[in-house]
Amino acid sequence: MTKQLQKELKKTIAPFENANLKNSMIQILNTVMPFFLLWYLAYESLSFSYLITIPITAVAAGFLVRIFIIFHDCCHQSFFKNKKANEWVGTITGILTLFPYHQWRHSHNIHHATSSNLNKRGTGDIWVMTVKEYQEASFWKRMAYRLYRNPLVMFGLGPLYLFLISNRINRKAARLKERLNTYFTTIAALLLYVLMCGLIGWQAFFMIQGPILFISGFLGIWLFYIQHHFEDSYFEAEENWDFVKAAVEGSSFYKLPKVLQWITGNIGYHHVHHLSPRVPNYYLEEVHDHNLPLKTVPTVTIRSSLHAIHYRLWDEGSKQFVSFRDIKKRAVRQKLFHKMVD
Repeated sequence: MTKQLQKELKKTIAPFENANLKNSMIQILNTVMPFFLLWYLAYESLSFSYLITIPITAVAAGFLVRIFIIFHDCCHQSFFKNKKANEWVGTITGILTLFPYHQWRHSHNIHHATSSNLNKRGTGDIWVMTVKEYQEASFWKRMAYRLYRNPLVMFGLGPLYLFLISNRINRKAARLKERLNTYFTTIAALLLYVLMCGLIGWQAFFMIQGPILFISGFLGIWLFYIQHHFEDSYFEAEENWDFVKAAVEGSSFYKLPKVLQWITGNIGYHHVHHLSPRVPNYYLEEVHDHNLPLKTVPTVTIRSSLHAIHYRLWDEGSKQFVSFRDIKKRAVRQKLFHKMVD
């Protein structure tokens, strides 16, 4: 992408970088209210059958993902024009999703500033090793990486780790305001849970809230994974890294059915979001549709995204993700080649 094209993109996106108060308020109403209604319906269904409750909690989990998108936009200061409004709504939605506003905002901003930069991995992103790093790593580091990248661990234990551990602990360099916000979010969520347990009983509460959190956590990690893990993604060393290329080529366009696109707050247009985080989620599709260069970015469908489960390592030579099996096959071929040469 040329510098001139980058300038044109920036110019055409600029008008969409302003939050619309009416749109934001409508999104809060059509997201938070249905979530609480579904929660109530799930509770009422317990008196009939838990088989009815589970599907309701699954739909509620989808709305919790949508609440997280509001939280996410507040962290980018894109949901409201007013900084305090973003902070307050971000903190409240953070309590509902169990994500502390200031802590996550800090790590996520680093993710945006360093996405696809091989020299600046490790904050706010998924652990990615290159083929060379993996081959040169110790046995225990390779085992730790393989365990981390195992789908059962990443998508099964991952949500529990985020909700119960990662989001509850402050980073060492965190400032007082960030620390207090993390404590406040944890205490407020705990008090809310205690209140609900007192009102309906702890068993009923966790039979509903447990599946909602787990399913929403699974979906959230899956979305984040797919947005940066596709075969011909973009990763470069610091000296060759380019912000626009990282956004357009290193972030996918996850083309979802309209219902899922709505429930996930258009976050499938992740290339647009990385190109300009100040664009509210309700404008992402419009930006994509009105910019021809953005319509040619890597497109991932639900079907093709399933292949991403096997992507484990970044191959700097071929500039694409490969599986552990691919590396093993390559090693066997090299071994046979050397035997033939000898």
